[in-house]
Amino acid sequence: MSNTETTENAPSTGQCLCGNVAYEVHGPLRSVVHCYCGQCRKTHGLMGPYTQAEQSALVLINDTGLQWYRSSDQAERGFCNRCGSSLFWRRIGDNQTGVERISISAGTLDQPTGLSVAGHIYTEDLADFHTIPDDALPKFQTTSSGNLDGDLST
Repeated sequence: MSNTETTENAPSTGQCLCGNVAYEVHGPLRSVVHCYCGQCRKTHGLMGPYTQAEQSALVLINDTGLQWYRSSDQAERGFCNRCGSSLFWRRIGDNQTGVERISISAGTLDQPTGLSVAGHIYTEDLADFHTIPDDALPKFQTTSSGNLDGDLST
């Protein structure tokens, strides 16, 4: 069973809190992966709930506030420089499969998304005040190494 969830013909849409960054995704979105790595914890306050799409499927409708921050040697994160919403992350120079992908903060998508959660990664970095739900979904101490439909580790 693939964890990739397809969208209907209409594109998925989303935006930041203030609307200075708005986007459409013209293509399928991967199921949501909950990432508990230290960077996602600091970016989102607990964990990063990310879906993913091909970079070419992402169309920026408004990018007035979009700013990129290089958070490590491997990744950069896109956020709104007005309201602070965390919107995207992408691996720098990642083209392992020949297709560039971008991870999208699932909470910025307009409802309904039709997405479900595929699993949890970087559980070893879990905040000490939080417990992962006993949801029977796969849990990985670090990356899933692609076992969750090719998720990219942060």
